[in-house]
Amino acid sequence: MITRRHFIRSIGALSALGVSSAAYGVGVEPMLRLRVTRYHPTPRQWPADFPLKIAAIADIHACDPWMSLERIEGIVDRTNALKPDLIVLLGDYVAGLHHVTRFIPSSEWARVLAGLKAPLGVHAVMGNHDYWVDRAVQQAGHGPTVAHRALEAAGIPVYENDAVRLTKDGRSFWLAGLGDQLAFLPARRFRSTGRFGADDLTATLAKVTDDAPVILLAHEPNIAPRVSARVALQLSGHTHGGQVRLLGWSPAVPKQQGIRLAYGHVRLKCDVIISGGLGCSLMPVRVGVPPEIVEVTLGRAPVVS
Repeated sequence: MITRRHFIRSIGALSALGVSSAAYGVGVEPMLRLRVTRYHPTPRQWPADFPLKIAAIADIHACDPWMSLERIEGIVDRTNALKPDLIVLLGDYVAGLHHVTRFIPSSEWARVLAGLKAPLGVHAVMGNHDYWVDRAVQQAGHGPTVAHRALEAAGIPVYENDAVRLTKDGRSFWLAGLGDQLAFLPARRFRSTGRFGADDLTATLAKVTDDAPVILLAHEPNIAPRVSARVALQLSGHTHGGQVRLLGWSPAVPKQQGIRLAYGHVRLKCDVIISGGLGCSLMPVRVGVPPEIVEVTLGRAPVVS
């Protein structure tokens, strides 16, 4: 039988746990932790004897104090240390928070990201926040955004419904980048553009002109059910893994979407990998989803006898 004293003591313990969890979620996990999450998918469209290592960075949300230039520099150094063949940036570079001490200008964080190095280059797509904060783009109904221009000024190509053919060791593949699917705010969407997003999947894949395998970059993972088996791998961010995730459940993931496209590795017609990202949106809190750099290894190196 639970006595009144035991009940009050239990409430006190839960309150203390709540305070401790809040302190961890604000001060430790989002600002001090950084992990590398590794995947080794085996898409049937990707040759097993064609090894390729990709490092993916998503949802930086640059701002002080939550994602300072110094912290971004640390992410750049950690990513370079993985020695990937290719680095991809999956969107949402600008702050997604109002509780900040400084909004970091795009030219500053882009200059830091220019320190990323890989033999096959660094390639980027835009995210919804990159569009939402750009009033001129919202008014015009089309880009490029300030973030887009900053990355290209720093020497990093940005893909919006476009594709590029890359070659490693005489083997080719396509890297395709989708325009953002939530580019225009509700007040602007149909009035300015007649559509919700800047994405055109059909036009993007039409840029692929041979049968080499395809990797698709798409900020939001929601496009995945529409992606054909022509694509070997889709890399996405946006969800932050729910940002708060307990025993596989996240209160931030809509019930109609479920958790299938919220985080991790999913197999549909193509393999889909969704990063938990690095920064925070709405509130500077992360619990159960530490900031992460994603490393994806495709194929395997040939055995030398």
